Amino acid sequence: MEELLEILKDLHDDVDYETCTTLIDDRILDSFDIVTLVAEVDDKLDVQIPPEELIPENFNSASAIWALIERLDND
Repeated sequence: MEELLEILKDLHDDVDYETCTTLIDDRILDSFDIVTLVAEVDDKLDVQIPPEELIPENFNSASAIWALIERLDND
C-alpha cells in the first residue's frame, strides 16, 4: 500500500489519500491521472490493470485501488 500512496502523492501531493473516498466523484483524479496511475502500477508493482477494470468504483479511494491491485495480482 505504501508504494501506491507514493504513486498517488506524485500525482497530487495535497490530497489525504488515506481518508478520501471520492477521488473520482470529486474529480480529484482525472482521466490523465488514471492513465498515469495505471502505467505506474504496472511499472512499479508489476500489476496490469485491464480496460474493463477502469471503472469509478475501483479508483474512488486508495483502499479501492489497493483492493483492485491485490485482486489482480492474485489472478
